[in-house]
Amino acid sequence: MSSAYVQLVDIAKHFGPVKALDGLTLDIAKGEFVALLGPSGCGKTTALRALAGLQELDRGQIIVDGKDITYTAPNKRNMGMVFQAYSLFPHMTARENVEYGLKLKAHKTAADKRADRSGELLELVGLSTHSNHYPHQMSGGQQQRIALARALAISPQVLLLDEPLSALDAKVRTQLRDEIRRIQLELGTTTLFVTHDQEEALGIADRVGVMRNGLLEQIASPAELYDRPATSFVAEFVGLTNQVKVKVSNGKFSAFGTELSTLPGSITSGEGVALIRPESLTVKASKSGDGRVVATSFLGSICRVMVSLPDGSRINAQMESQDASGLLPGTAVDVSADKFAVFVK
Repeated sequence: MSSAYVQLVDIAKHFGPVKALDGLTLDIAKGEFVALLGPSGCGKTTALRALAGLQELDRGQIIVDGKDITYTAPNKRNMGMVFQAYSLFPHMTARENVEYGLKLKAHKTAADKRADRSGELLELVGLSTHSNHYPHQMSGGQQQRIALARALAISPQVLLLDEPLSALDAKVRTQLRDEIRRIQLELGTTTLFVTHDQEEALGIADRVGVMRNGLLEQIASPAELYDRPATSFVAEFVGLTNQVKVKVSNGKFSAFGTELSTLPGSITSGEGVALIRPESLTVKASKSGDGRVVATSFLGSICRVMVSLPDGSRINAQMESQDASGLLPGTAVDVSADKFAVFVK
């Protein structure tokens, strides 16, 4: 028997000829935070909605804490859900919104206990002073915090987050992302988070699953996913990559003066394309260098440098801003690579 707390077993859903889910299997441990990442139409939201009971399946099983809930009605599943749209009741205060789920039959709670629970959750999300405010009196970030508190108020078995940060500006999105992770760790709630934002997924989850065409391409820790992608799709989709033509022999090849090895799943011999991360390349000014700086992008503590190579191709290197300060457009440069394993397709 599986030790997983949440199990999606060979679930499939077709919309006409479109295979939204094509036999997806996913296990989530109790208290784990898993993010599903992928392009539009990959099936990540369909998987989340299926777990919530909002999407019927063509086949497969959904098991939570050992109980098969595949055909259980949504209101009979103990799930808390936060949507991209805040979905707050405009005529209710923050406290009343948080208490709403506790008034429903499935979680019917006495008034004094509802007040205590809503107070705890408002404190947890940092909005105890806004308990009597209505949604229109709060910012987007504050409204999303209330939506999160409402979802957590019923002590759900699983918290489902459907791109909850995409409508917020960058700074608020980062702050709320970190708050969601803090709260999840504090409460130990098993969580499934759906996003198309790589930084969000890598920055918040215990494991990240990259989806494509209704299936998982790879699920792993953020570091493993980034450093050891299992497929070329994962290598290209997660983070930035340079595509460099190489000749591979017995799993080895040379690039920018360094002998590199291939990751499992790569071609082992013949001509291919190496997917090299920008931070694995170093650019230095050199009068005899055969590369030329095309442009630089200042990104705070780091800088991205675009370099044109003799064959007409271009690569991006990412380095400390202080090391890139003299690399003006037109500067002759040498490019070198760190010794690391690379996916070659």
